[in-house]
Amino acid sequence: MNLQVELPETLVRQVNDLAEKQHVSVNQIVATALTAQVSAAATRPSIKERAQRVNWRKVDEILAKVPARPPLPGDE
Repeated sequence: MNLQVELPETLVRQVNDLAEKQHVSVNQIVATALTAQVSAAATRPSIKERAQRVNWRKVDEILAKVPARPPLPGDE
């Protein structure tokens, strides 16, 4: 399968240099990088899943320790 993408020239040069240094094709570099990215995204928990694991009582305890005062200048 062919996939056409627009890439910045600097990235193209980096990929070409890496492929040359590793003695592999640009196709192999790109396929390996995409495989890693897609695999990581598939295993990364979603925001909803992470929110379900939150101990809200503990969050409230932590936030209760924050002083109730206005922010410092520049931190508004």
